[in-house]
Amino acid sequence: MIRLSSHGAAKQVTGSCHLVETETSRVLIDCGLFQGGHELAEENAEEFGFDASTIDVLLLTHAHLDHCGRIPLLVKRGFRGRIIATAPTRELARLVLADSAGLQEEEARRAERHARHRGDEQPLPPPLYTLAEAFRSMDYFDGAAAYGVRMEVAKGVHATFMNAGHILGSASIFVEVEDAGTTRSIYFSGDVGNPGRPLLDDPQSPPAPPDYVVMETTYGDRDHRPWGASIDELIDAISATHARGGNVVIPTFALERAQEVLYALSEGMRLQKLPRYLAVFLDSPMAISATEIFIRYPEAMRADFTSRLHDDDPFTLPGLRMTRDASESIAINTIRGGAVIMAGSGMATGGRVRHHLRHNLWNAAASVIFVGYAAHGTLARLIIDGAKSVRLFDEQIQVRARIHTINGFSAHAGQSELLAWLQRCGKPEKVFLVHGDFDKGMKAFSELLDKHGKPWQIPGMSEPILLR
Repeated sequence: MIRLSSHGAAKQVTGSCHLVETETSRVLIDCGLFQGGHELAEENAEEFGFDASTIDVLLLTHAHLDHCGRIPLLVKRGFRGRIIATAPTRELARLVLADSAGLQEEEARRAERHARHRGDEQPLPPPLYTLAEAFRSMDYFDGAAAYGVRMEVAKGVHATFMNAGHILGSASIFVEVEDAGTTRSIYFSGDVGNPGRPLLDDPQSPPAPPDYVVMETTYGDRDHRPWGASIDELIDAISATHARGGNVVIPTFALERAQEVLYALSEGMRLQKLPRYLAVFLDSPMAISATEIFIRYPEAMRADFTSRLHDDDPFTLPGLRMTRDASESIAINTIRGGAVIMAGSGMATGGRVRHHLRHNLWNAAASVIFVGYAAHGTLARLIIDGAKSVRLFDEQIQVRARIHTINGFSAHAGQSELLAWLQRCGKPEKVFLVHGDFDKGMKAFSELLDKHGKPWQIPGMSEPILLR
């Protein structure tokens, strides 16, 4: 008997976590954080839906928080198995988990201060995990997976990591499970990359046609703008803001998006569409460290991009300043116009970008440019959806800045690319749709699969599915 169950990203976008069980082995694919509103924060603290101590191995597709963010909690609750990922993913996950733990500790301290000020003596929930617990979880990363290399990961279970083209080191994982004398294969998409982007290779096909596919549907309802048109839109928005004398704030995901925006800015300067010495601030310690990791793994990027690192490095713009210290970040807010400020988090749920939004959202000369996905319940989604004012640091801020959403920078495949990726998987017996908005991405993509005669299912949270 082979059983599949999803304990995250089931009828929702975030929290990826899928379990494959046989009579002898229990293999987890991803263990991500739920992201969005307060309700999802509470969901992170709930039980997994399985006993963490019984998991033999965790296969990690990539280092985004919604795929790796509950790993320290998994260890905290008894996991003692191995974690297998590619080498870049291991390094990026260390960075992401440390940042996540720091933010959770900071939020817990802030909540405690506010409770004291209110005279509230009720005990408050502790952070989901601490910085020490995040670092402890890294001890369970064991070796590094190489693309295209089949390895035994548990008794009767083999895995092959294939390049997903999503972020540095990302993988789709081909899992072969032996049970009762038969072998069944499941291809876990992880997050499928948007092909044709400048930094990373396109997503790879599975090593063999799988019996089942578990695939994301983040953008199952629409396609993205072409890359070239997206760069032009970004450059035009920055140029217009510069002419008005305002700042540009770009809420930026530290992994991939920050590096691609830097590349786009370098293209604008190379084509003389942007001032060569434009003041650009990468105000994200995590994005700065992630950029350094990118440079350490040239073999994980496109060959033509890697060659540029030696001649015309897009990560070292003439006017680029990387600000690690909080004092340097605060000083940016004294600049009244003409700067491009890139800061996390990408959904504006935390981090330094919230301070920059506080200082620029009210200014009609400024622009805020969103270049990534914004989940429901996040500050980014509120602004994108046209909120006239938002609350930041207990202050109501009017939204007068010009708001731009450029989805061509997405690291996710759009609907057409997702379908093309699935077509390369042959004719699976069933396609399980996960990691998408139930009423949008999942619904639209399931209707598309009906037209192409592909059987599909949308798993419920912790719903056991027998694979025969």
